[in-house]
Amino acid sequence: MRRAVSLAATFIFLVLAPGIVAGYIPWRMSGWRFHPPFWGWTGFRYAGAALIAAGLPVLLESFVRFAWKGLGTPAPVMPTRHLVVSGLYRHVRNPMYVAVLAMIAGQALLFSQLNLLLYAAGFWIAAHLFVIFYEEPTLHHKYGAEYDAYREKVPGSGVIDGR
Repeated sequence: MRRAVSLAATFIFLVLAPGIVAGYIPWRMSGWRFHPPFWGWTGFRYAGAALIAAGLPVLLESFVRFAWKGLGTPAPVMPTRHLVVSGLYRHVRNPMYVAVLAMIAGQALLFSQLNLLLYAAGFWIAAHLFVIFYEEPTLHHKYGAEYDAYREKVPGSGVIDGR
């Protein structure tokens, strides 16, 4: 029963957090309308599409892993019961934030929207500060030595946590 509740709550959080941050807000900002490619180079469109295509499965896999393995959600109000260290988390500590950043930046490049590039930069700063000042201390407090060992073994993204 716990896993079913975790999956349902994770789906709701997926729609409410990344769905809004990486979907609804960029759509409201850009209307998902194409503008002439940045500096006239259509390669930016392909790069943007690739970032979106790479980010979405990473995001979905990470969310499912939180519910399935962690028995909780990425939401601070219903955290995981277990520290998630498998899947993409074996390689990087913050794949969700990296995926969301890739999806926002991808839309900026695909639609040639400077305002979305600025929004991506704002998201990066907000995620970076959230990880440093809330997430890492909270995980250290909750999981102690287990999290410290994980943190030593698995590098941060470098994009989000600065390591």
